[in-house]
Amino acid sequence: MGSLKVEDVLRMVGGVGKTSYTNNSRLQKAVLIRARPSLEENLRDLYSTQLPQCVKIAELGSSSGPNALTVLSDIITVTDMCYRDKNHPAPDLKVFLNDLPGNDFNTIFRSLPSFFRDLEEEKGRNLGACFISGTPGSFYGRLFPKNFLHFVHSSYSLHWLSEVRNQPFAFLELVGPTENVR
Repeated sequence: MGSLKVEDVLRMVGGVGKTSYTNNSRLQKAVLIRARPSLEENLRDLYSTQLPQCVKIAELGSSSGPNALTVLSDIITVTDMCYRDKNHPAPDLKVFLNDLPGNDFNTIFRSLPSFFRDLEEEKGRNLGACFISGTPGSFYGRLFPKNFLHFVHSSYSLHWLSEVRNQPFAFLELVGPTENVR
């Protein structure tokens, strides 16, 4: 029997119970809130050079909790502001939520109807369509085709990298050359 890989056994506690990641991720949310200015700056940099009709975004390390949707809400807000500032129609968004296959994507997917309802109440119906899908897998390998994504976000997953590879990280190839990797 071969050795187990971390990505095969590591997972957050799913669901919405007392010990779930959903109910025990306040520290991660606090960091997301503090990082909002950096997120906004990077998105504004992106939209200063391109205004795609469909923006493709990956959220790495989405786990099972609401923090991925908090980030997504922030991304939608900034995207809407940038497009409005340039008198450009709102783009469609294609969002890929990524985490290891053992994590509970069902919890986050069950929260999508209320997420979309809240978004519509807050922003109105002038936003472009938003399509969200799950992309299970490890970012140690390729998750997407080269130059496929416009924006990649990760706040609490990169610390799981336990070794430096001789080749560039696979996720850096997703967006092509960029000056916004921080």
